[in-house]
Amino acid sequence: MKKLLKHRELLLVGIIAIMVAGFATRAPGFATPGNLANIFNDTSILIILALGQMTVILTKSIDLSVAANLAFTGMAVAMLDAAYPGMPLALLVILAVGIGAALGAINGMLVWWLRIPPIVVTLGTLTIYRGMAFVLSGGAWVNSHQMTPGFLNFPRLPVLGMPLLSWMAIAIVLMMWVVLTRTQFGRATYASGGNPTAAVYAGIDIGRTRFFAFTLSGALAGLAGYLWVSRYAVAYVDVAAGFELDTVAACVIGGISIAGGIGSVAGAVLGALFLGVIKNALPVIGISPFAQMAISGIVIVAAVVFNARAERKAGRIILRDRGAKEVSV
Repeated sequence: MKKLLKHRELLLVGIIAIMVAGFATRAPGFATPGNLANIFNDTSILIILALGQMTVILTKSIDLSVAANLAFTGMAVAMLDAAYPGMPLALLVILAVGIGAALGAINGMLVWWLRIPPIVVTLGTLTIYRGMAFVLSGGAWVNSHQMTPGFLNFPRLPVLGMPLLSWMAIAIVLMMWVVLTRTQFGRATYASGGNPTAAVYAGIDIGRTRFFAFTLSGALAGLAGYLWVSRYAVAYVDVAAGFELDTVAACVIGGISIAGGIGSVAGAVLGALFLGVIKNALPVIGISPFAQMAISGIVIVAAVVFNARAERKAGRIILRDRGAKEVSV
């Protein structure tokens, strides 16, 4: 059991499997391949956002503006599609990613250049970006009748039995795995949060690493902005309100340490899927929305406690090893 607890991803896979089996006893058909594919598709946007949030958290920061970034970017591209129906979809997607990256870069510059705590910066830009979405749209909605069919149908296109949205999420997962495990930026990200002092001595610019982490998180939020408004066929100011907390919850449940430097892509994905299974199952078995919020909150607190205990035990082991070495000398 202790070995299993050390491998957070395996533990999460087991818990998710037990949850699916348990919910299937109350809701026949819940565990069918088709329904599980639908759950993954429903969770795809959260997975994309959680991976961006994870990158920021690894640097010992946090991005509370991802959902506001999503809302502004989604509104911008939806309004462009409605105003210029002939605009190529590829250009709109590139603009979404670019706008999102620019908004993320603003967060990164404020944290890097002005050394303002990330939670303060992103709490402020959360409100600013929501306000920008309101000013841009004048408080109006962009509905499905105003958007072009190509804009709306792209994420829904079936490919090998799954919507393109699911395949895009899988592609982002693979891309982030390569970025965080096979690149210099990935190593710098872990080092910046895991041991900032050692990272500085190793020649890593922590401020610049955080800047690029925020920019990457913003770019993924921008992509998610297009995917959200096209999938749900509506854009409005309060779209994805509170979703930033879901991204943090997915990371915490997946074992990403809020103290930075610890976590994996698989953990973030499984944390998002954990929330996705809960949010899809609780309404099916007749749990009220208020109880759903309470259950989600309990799960998040339990995950934080679990992480804290695991990290504290690791710290005691390190100290014990050092003490043993000193005694042996």
